[in-house]
Amino acid sequence: MKKLLLVAAAALILSGCMTRPPEEPQAPVTTIPTQPQPEQPQPQPTQPLPPTSETVPQPPKMQKPIDWPASVQPLVAQMLNAGGVESGGVLLLDNVKNSTNGTLQTSAATAALYDALGGGSTFSVVPASQLIQAKQALGLSADDSLVSRSKAIGLARYLKAQYVLYSDASGSAKAPTLEMQLMLVQTGEIVWSGSGDVQR
Repeated sequence: MKKLLLVAAAALILSGCMTRPPEEPQAPVTTIPTQPQPEQPQPQPTQPLPPTSETVPQPPKMQKPIDWPASVQPLVAQMLNAGGVESGGVLLLDNVKNSTNGTLQTSAATAALYDALGGGSTFSVVPASQLIQAKQALGLSADDSLVSRSKAIGLARYLKAQYVLYSDASGSAKAPTLEMQLMLVQTGEIVWSGSGDVQR
């Protein structure tokens, strides 16, 4: 039986092989020489167009500088007319603080406050030079703004001042609001407070 299976398998294998038909010889390939093409004239380069002028965007307009004297005058006038303020008292004026979202010239604001208060007879304002000396004597830096009320009261007592004026610019640096508080040194009571928009 094995022989029969072997013969059948061999017959199947051999019957599956096909004979290849005879190959026909290929005809030789002939190439036809091509005629050289006459050169076509090159197109003349066109004149380059002049560069178009691009519109340059305008820089943002500069804002007018802050008019600190015009900004502090109305608030100082309100404060001087407020009840509870004794004439002739010594006033400690601290630097204006910047609590805005940008930069401000707070030294110009402080100078405007000194000018606005210096001409009046209601207060005797502690001179800036004396304030700097007192800060140094108490171990504070000259530009230390008196953020804590206890520092301000201690400094005012050292200078024998009866009042302290806090000034703070807050809000947007483009349109800040100036807030002021007049505080009585002896009791810590806020005698007057006011706020107003900064003028440009």
